Amino acid sequence: MPTVLLTGANRGIGLEFARSFAADGWRVIACCRNPDKARDLKALAATAPEQISVRRLDVTDGLKVASLARELADVAIDVLLNNAGVYGPRTGFGETDYDAWLPVFAVNTLAPMRMAERFVEHVARSERRLIVNISSRMGSITENTTGGAYIYRSSKAALNMVGKSLAIDLAERGIAVVAFHPGWVQTDMGGPNAQITVAESVAGMRRLIDRLTIDDSGRFYAYDGREIPW
Repeated sequence: MPTVLLTGANRGIGLEFARSFAADGWRVIACCRNPDKARDLKALAATAPEQISVRRLDVTDGLKVASLARELADVAIDVLLNNAGVYGPRTGFGETDYDAWLPVFAVNTLAPMRMAERFVEHVARSERRLIVNISSRMGSITENTTGGAYIYRSSKAALNMVGKSLAIDLAERGIAVVAFHPGWVQTDMGGPNAQITVAESVAGMRRLIDRLTIDDSGRFYAYDGREIPW
């Protein structure tokens, strides 16, 4: 049974990933900051207790991440899926909330790097050996034609650079690292007027995950398979 470790699994894209992987027979280690409030995730786990385990994890807490890595020391993780993310204040030029900038980076950029460092051995001994970072087209420097969103854009652009360097550094271990743009999705972050449903987004990304190889490492893909320029 292949294994996926998933962050931000309590709602939206993360919850749908948990549902999708479990339906396909994967073992799902579903992590979120506050499982006590994750009613939908706990309900899902109750339907497949032998497959889905819910773990409390604050991805910004290095000690907690290290502790979970030790607890799972004997587990081979086929896919490490860094999904947890925040948008931060929706302010424009002249209204920047500088105090909020670093917390967004802590979740969107530092946490995926921390997860990669702590779980690299788990991934290295698996069959699939894949790290997926959920990024955003808004982190593409080439495709930024509208400006604004300084905090969110910069955090995802930085995540993309982290992923690119990881792809280079981990290549000799056969670990592929890719970034995904999930689309403009109908979630709490994307809002009800977004273009696609959570199910459509995750179905597309699952198809990508199923076909990715080491040759795809260091690339940035949209949920529909199109490659996005950095």
